[in-house]
Amino acid sequence: MLVIGDEILSGRTKDRNIGTVAEFCTEMGIELREVRVVADEADDIVAAVDALRHRYTHVFSTGGIGPTHDDITAEAIARAFEVALPINDEAREIIETRLRKVNVEINPSVLRMARIPEGAALIANPVSGAPGFRMGNVYVMAGVPKIMQAMLNEIAKTMTGGRKMLSRELPCGVGESTVGPGLGEIQTEYPAVKIGSYPQMINPQRDPNVAPIYAYIALRSTNAALLDEATAKVAALIDRLHAEKGIILSEEPKQ
Repeated sequence: MLVIGDEILSGRTKDRNIGTVAEFCTEMGIELREVRVVADEADDIVAAVDALRHRYTHVFSTGGIGPTHDDITAEAIARAFEVALPINDEAREIIETRLRKVNVEINPSVLRMARIPEGAALIANPVSGAPGFRMGNVYVMAGVPKIMQAMLNEIAKTMTGGRKMLSRELPCGVGESTVGPGLGEIQTEYPAVKIGSYPQMINPQRDPNVAPIYAYIALRSTNAALLDEATAKVAALIDRLHAEKGIILSEEPKQ
């Protein structure tokens, strides 16, 4: 995923799209492998697009396709693919039809949103009209979360996903340094299962009679049988460590 925008890097705008795209990918059986955030600088966008599109099957880009001078994503994508950036007749018709209905003036700034790299396919925008586009394996969407979500829904209609990622989660009442060596051994035995440890902040005001959860161990795989095997081994490891330390775990809310 490529997130474009000075406002994200400055902290003025808090990104909400990364989580949405991550959830979309999980549902589609696509593994999100990398997220980059770049400024509104054409050279930086071109470099990022070129790096990502050659490395991954799909690239989802958000931000920078509006009507203002700093919305330069379309220009950068055209440069990356070495194609022209004309006014797209279909995009222009969509935008003009939408704006006429709400009595908004059609001016050169508005028509910036109708510039589409030559050879690209449009991505419908049911929210505000101005379309995104797909160029090769790069999907270019708006940065406004509601619009981006609507565009993702349109993309889902045309995309064939992979095997869905399955997950399991186990609470652990010992620290990561204690459970870590055993987890490493199980990870080596099951390379097709991703095993991660997510530490919890221990509440100092907690009930001293309740054993704290120091971490949640998450396992993920597209192979259900291997996932179940690995989960059983992790559960047995945790049970053994709990027994050695006399821990009886009681579920607490995650911190």
